Amino acid sequence: MSGNLVRDFAVASAAAVTTVGAVAGVGQSGTGQAVNDAGTTASGSTLLADIPMGRQARIQTASLTQQADAQSVAADHSARTTAAEAARKQAAKDAVAKQKEAERKKARQDAKERQEAEEQAQAQEQEQAQQQAERQTEEGSSSGSSAVAPQSSYTVAQVQAIARQMVPGDQFQCFSNIVDHESGWNHKAVNPSSGAYGLVQAYPGSKMSSAGADWRTNPATQIKWGLNYMNDRYGSPCEAWAFWQANGSY
Repeated sequence: MSGNLVRDFAVASAAAVTTVGAVAGVGQSGTGQAVNDAGTTASGSTLLADIPMGRQARIQTASLTQQADAQSVAADHSARTTAAEAARKQAAKDAVAKQKEAERKKARQDAKERQEAEEQAQAQEQEQAQQQAERQTEEGSSSGSSAVAPQSSYTVAQVQAIARQMVPGDQFQCFSNIVDHESGWNHKAVNPSSGAYGLVQAYPGSKMSSAGADWRTNPATQIKWGLNYMNDRYGSPCEAWAFWQANGSY
């Protein structure tokens, strides 16, 4: 842009509002005095009307270019602001998702550790019960008795360990299946309807006295009686379990 054009553009920009207002005044009043006022300022500066038409066109073109540039700058700034805000929101969302995933991962790890601890404790309990049952069996054998020395109370693991010592290995699972269904390994279980009693739900429970007078409280006595009953009536615990599956009882 030449020096004259720059000067004229500055003049036009500074006087644009005044010029437009003056021209509007001319249109409204229709007097020559208004034209004179529009053509001259108090300081005598040159107005848009004093600039030649060719130069006015260049000034208008330059003004439009400047406006377009300004709009482009404003649009670019707005786009950068919008992009920055979107990036900030996405970063916050990613941080929340990352934190939640870490919490879920920790919860899964804690649950896994708890399960492993419970399984380990259960395995230790079963091992201890097995060892105790073995000791009791050895003590009973040395005294000439096949019965396991009774205790005041038993856990399921302890009762199962006693059964493993008394029931043949290839028959234990079948025996266990029957006891699971009949009493859930509760040697003091009582059927409220029939009065059947104990691990194998003997009916009446007094039948088990043939295996020992302590049939009410000693699971070893009940296991002994139940094993004999299954062998005598069905041939084996697995045959008894097959009958149970077909009939729902044995």
